Amino acid sequence: MTIVSKIVRRVATIDANKSVLDAAELMTEEFIGSVVVTNASGIRGLFTERDLVMHVVGRGKDPEKVKIKDAMTGDSIKVSPNDTASRCLDLMKEHRCRHLLVFDEAEFVGIVSLRDMVTLMIDEKEELIQHLERYIAS
Repeated sequence: MTIVSKIVRRVATIDANKSVLDAAELMTEEFIGSVVVTNASGIRGLFTERDLVMHVVGRGKDPEKVKIKDAMTGDSIKVSPNDTASRCLDLMKEHRCRHLLVFDEAEFVGIVSLRDMVTLMIDEKEELIQHLERYIAS
């Protein structure tokens, strides 16, 4: 089963030149763990809670003075709407991340999170169990 049903298409975005404090406030307001970072040329990547801790707060830097572009993780991992939850989980494990950008070829579609992928995998397993129970009962 593909990830298409779990893609979050309405995402919070923030300009790469804004402060990390601006991003933290946006994530708090929206109750989310990441924001899509943009600039004049389009999507630059993701800024996450982990970036906030690892690159700013954990190093004693002032979130109001640090720009997002200087604290965000470099190349964000990208997947396709046709990818599977299993592939996404493998990528998350390999790259130690909890969010992936979803692109349909060159077009940005949205993001998926670790929680989304676990939910999808559970749904798939429950569907398989129901199918097997019907098979056994027939």
